[in-house]
Amino acid sequence: MGAGYGSGVRIIARKTLREFWEKRAHRDAEQPLRAWFAEVRKAAWRTPADIKAAHRNASFVGSDRVVFNVGGNKYRLVAAVKYSAQLVFIRFVGTHADYDDIDAGEV
Repeated sequence: MGAGYGSGVRIIARKTLREFWEKRAHRDAEQPLRAWFAEVRKAAWRTPADIKAAHRNASFVGSDRVVFNVGGNKYRLVAAVKYSAQLVFIRFVGTHADYDDIDAGEV
């Protein structure tokens, strides 16, 4: 994980996660999203291979988008990753049905 790399990556738009789990229909997403956030905050992702090593089911879309399965595959989270700056921008969080309605490479 982030040992020896300082504080790890910086995650932009944590509010997006909180707004999602505060919805009545998605209250069960709070713990899995908090766990994802805590893990990613400590990570030191330099390449897509670093993400794949920690998240075998992660999918890569476009030049910088990563799709994570969260909450036992119930939810999807799309993040834009800027490896050189150690930044992760949360671009989308939703159910699989919600995900099917977006273009993960463009959100």
